[in-house]
Amino acid sequence: MRKILSVLIGLPIAILLVLFAVANRGPVVLSLDPFAAQNPAIAFELPLFLVVFLALMSGVLVGGVADWLRQGRYRREARARRSEVRRLEAEKERQRAAPASGNPLPTLRR
Repeated sequence: MRKILSVLIGLPIAILLVLFAVANRGPVVLSLDPFAAQNPAIAFELPLFLVVFLALMSGVLVGGVADWLRQGRYRREARARRSEVRRLEAEKERQRAAPASGNPLPTLRR
């Protein structure tokens, strides 16, 4: 079911991306020099669709890194809890393996 749903959503998106790429394959100049508009020191001539795709991919990458950094404290807390669980399970196993010392309840003397 999940695979069918991903195909039903992914196929139209893929078709739209291909149509966008074919319709926008004209070259544009990507300049990285804000001071010299007519004769930039650093400039690239790329198809428009490639500029748009690179901008989208870099946005996804920057957003993913920001989200990963923001969730660092939760990952750190999960690691601490996992080590605590391991420690408690090991202690439980040690107590289970230790021989019982007779009656665990204290007796009352008169």
